[in-house]
Amino acid sequence: MVIDANIYWFDEKIFHDDAYAEQFLAEVPRLYQTEGKMEILPNGRKQVVIEKPFGYANVNYVEGDYILENILADMDQAGIDVGILKLPCYHEWLSLELCKKFNDGMADFAKRSGGRLRGLGVVPPRASQAVKDEIDRCLNTLGFTGLQMVAHYGDHYLDDEQFAEFFEYINELGLTVYIHHNPVPVEFNQLYEYNNVRRSYGRNVDQGTAIMRELFSGFFDKFPNIKFVHSMLGGGFFAFKNLILPKKATKAEDVQRFQTDNGDDIARHLEKNLFFEMSHAQPWGKDQLEAAVKILGADHIIYGSSYPVRKEWLTAGPDFVRALDISDSDKDMILTENAKRLYRL
Repeated sequence: MVIDANIYWFDEKIFHDDAYAEQFLAEVPRLYQTEGKMEILPNGRKQVVIEKPFGYANVNYVEGDYILENILADMDQAGIDVGILKLPCYHEWLSLELCKKFNDGMADFAKRSGGRLRGLGVVPPRASQAVKDEIDRCLNTLGFTGLQMVAHYGDHYLDDEQFAEFFEYINELGLTVYIHHNPVPVEFNQLYEYNNVRRSYGRNVDQGTAIMRELFSGFFDKFPNIKFVHSMLGGGFFAFKNLILPKKATKAEDVQRFQTDNGDDIARHLEKNLFFEMSHAQPWGKDQLEAAVKILGADHIIYGSSYPVRKEWLTAGPDFVRALDISDSDKDMILTENAKRLYRL
C-alpha cells in the first residue's frame, strides 16, 4: 500500500452554484488584507483566486481539478492506494456553517471513491458545544480519521491562549491534527512582492514559526495527547532542529546567550507529538530529503504530493521517494506506515 497524505479537495459545486460561491467568497476576511474572487481563464474554466495582500495571488482553485474520476485515474498511474483529502488554506476563515458544508461534501466525495480517499474534518478553533458536536460528527458519523487546521488564524498561532479550551477537547480525544501552512506567515511585509518568495518561502516561514512557538511555549506539555502533522516538512525544520537545541557550553561563559535547560522536553515532544508531511517530494530534491530523513527520522516523515498543484508531483512522487539512498524500511515508513498509524487507517 502507498498512501498520499496530501491530496487537496475543493468543492466543485462552488463553480456552478452562484449562491454557494457568493457565500464562500463573502467569508474571505478582507480586514486581514485577504481578497477572494472568481475569474474566467482563457480556456473558459473558472478559478477562485485568494490574494494576500490585495493584488498578490497566493492560492488558485481551478474548475475541473477536483473531479473524482480524474483523481483516481492519476492515483492509479502513480500506484497510490489511498489518499487523504485536505483543504488548501481557506479553512483559516471558514465559519462553522461552511465547515459543515465542506465536511459533508468531502465525506460524500470519499464515500464515492470506494475507500480510496479519506477525509479529515474541519471546524473553527473554538470550544463551543456546536464545534465539539461537529468534531464528534466528523469522527463518528462521517468516518473521518482526524482533523485539519492551519498554522495560524488571523494574527494568532496555535499556542495562543485563546485556543486553549479548544485544544483541551482535542487532547481528550487524543487526535492527530494535520496543520496546513497559510499562504503567508503573520508577518509577511518583506515576503509578498516576489512570487516565488511569497508562494514558496513564505509558506515555510509560516510553518517554521508555528513549530517553534509550539515547542517553546509548552503547548505539548499542556496537551500531550495531541499529534500534529505539519506540511512542507515543517518549513524545512530539519535544517534548524540542531540550532534550536544548542548543547551546553563546554567551558564557563560570563553570558549565557541560549536557553539550554529545556532540551529534554523539546526532544521528547519532537519524538512524540510532531510529524512532518513533505508536501511534494521532487521540489525538495534528493539531497534535502535524505538529510531530512537522517535528521528527523523516517518514522516522522509522511509522503504527500499537494495534488493537483502539479500532476507530476503525484504521478512520479512515490518513485522519487523509492530512488532515495535510504533503507527499504525507511521508504516503507514514509510511503505507508506512518500515515496508517497516525490516521488510524
